[in-house]
Amino acid sequence: MDVLQKSVIEPLQPVLRPIALSLPEPVHDAIVSLIGSDCHNALVLGLDVTKDPNCTSLAISKALGLAIVGASAIVKVPQILKLIGSQSSAGVSFVSYALETASLLITLSYGVRNQFPFSTYGESALIAVQDVVVGVLVLSFAGRPTAAAAFVAVVAASVYALLLDQSMVDAQTMAYLQAGAGALSIASKAPQILTIWSEGGTGQLSAFAVFNYLIGSLSRIFTTLQEVDDKLILYSFIAGFTLNVILAGQMLYYWKSPAKPKKQAKPTSKPVQQAPVAASTGASPKPSGKTPTTRRRG
Repeated sequence: MDVLQKSVIEPLQPVLRPIALSLPEPVHDAIVSLIGSDCHNALVLGLDVTKDPNCTSLAISKALGLAIVGASAIVKVPQILKLIGSQSSAGVSFVSYALETASLLITLSYGVRNQFPFSTYGESALIAVQDVVVGVLVLSFAGRPTAAAAFVAVVAASVYALLLDQSMVDAQTMAYLQAGAGALSIASKAPQILTIWSEGGTGQLSAFAVFNYLIGSLSRIFTTLQEVDDKLILYSFIAGFTLNVILAGQMLYYWKSPAKPKKQAKPTSKPVQQAPVAASTGASPKPSGKTPTTRRRG
């Protein structure tokens, strides 16, 4: 940070200081609410990243967290557009998205109930909504509209039980669910990894979503270490990052490999039975009746 301060920030202070001082009051208030007044004075007004290293780490964590939340609003949009454009769900695992939706809902509810900073879990809500859309599209294109409707109903009931009516799930049970969310995060990636491997290609899977997930999960490990003293949250992000690495590796390996087309059953045709043909003996057939004669009777 000393190098950054001396080589970049100090030479630019004549330019940066008037900009920092001219920021609207609501912007200053928002920054104070995120990093506190002391860090605001040191970093924004004082333009000094070396005065308090904790403030610098906190500011980086907040910036990453807000960037993740912002990017999460569109992270699955390319996947949704790809499914709609192709009218096919090839290469996309519904089980993977269903499990991920469950994991995200638990993480969202756990963060809200424990009053963690929104920047540490806010993307869970936005991604969960997009996951539901992807899940519905996958089931619809697979010819299972009833299952799609049931999926939406289950998600709605889960939101009510976990968020809207907190008396249905107590704090202790919520902690157990969050512990299981890490396992769900692992389980949600496994079907997708197996689908890509079995089909020999990524099909309609969006590379934008995969690599954004990889970067986001890595950033989440850092923000959790900085802002949330909760091992359950940390371990779930570490597990998710590990499998996101595998998915990203598959995306690179199968970059231009189309998914294997599903084999269609060949129509079975019954052999045409021919009418039996009488065997020929080679002899001329004898006339059945008497032949007329030309001999005169005397």
